[in-house]
Amino acid sequence: MSLIAARGLSVRYGGVTALEGVDFTIAPGEIVTIIGPNGSGKSSLVRAILGVVHPTAGQITRRAGLRIGYVPQKLAVDARMPLTVRRFLSLPTRRDRDEISAMLGRVGVPDLHDRQMTALSGGQFQRVLLARALLAEPELLILDEATQGLDQRGTASFYQLIEQVRQETGAAILMVSHDLHVVMSASDRVICLNGHVCCQGQPHVVTAAPEYRALFGYGTHGTMALYQHAHSHDHDGCAHDHDPAQPLPETADAE
Repeated sequence: MSLIAARGLSVRYGGVTALEGVDFTIAPGEIVTIIGPNGSGKSSLVRAILGVVHPTAGQITRRAGLRIGYVPQKLAVDARMPLTVRRFLSLPTRRDRDEISAMLGRVGVPDLHDRQMTALSGGQFQRVLLARALLAEPELLILDEATQGLDQRGTASFYQLIEQVRQETGAAILMVSHDLHVVMSASDRVICLNGHVCCQGQPHVVTAAPEYRALFGYGTHGTMALYQHAHSHDHDGCAHDHDPAQPLPETADAE
């Protein structure tokens, strides 16, 4: 059973159409990456999944009681307000020190309890945001361009951590990313948006699709940095326009 299913999803802001007729599913345990050019509707899709934006047409169905964790692209913290990592992780739900310690260790930053949020590096900040999302024990973890601002090494490390989270918890992962040269290695399924689902499938299928190449060009000879995943499956096929998403296998890549 899908965790999330969208059917005929359209989102409009006034007279502007952000998404039109999108069919989309996320199955338990899979990693799905959404790519697309600026203005393609990626953020609108995430907001609709989170319930922040209501569809203009179509519908989104969530499994009853679904727990969702969310790591935003960025989060502004007022530099004038003292806020330690421990206090941040206790908002809005109070957490005890041992629980926070265990989670910080899990995401690879065990000694940050008393560090000010404004004193964290980019990579540390994103890992703390991930820790906060994981404290809710999500069945679906949504990452909205969560590696923006990280260097290549930091991005790779973060994606590796996400794969570990999936392996340890079984949570499904939905990632929105602009990093075409790394993100493919972390994905079971890639969905390319341009106001509608123009192409989807395993990474190698998407990179070979004419719809993808029309949007992004041939880049590095039409391929991205694909690090073949140990559980390579034979799913292929490019869904045009409103074709529904079909779950695929797994992958890794990182901070």
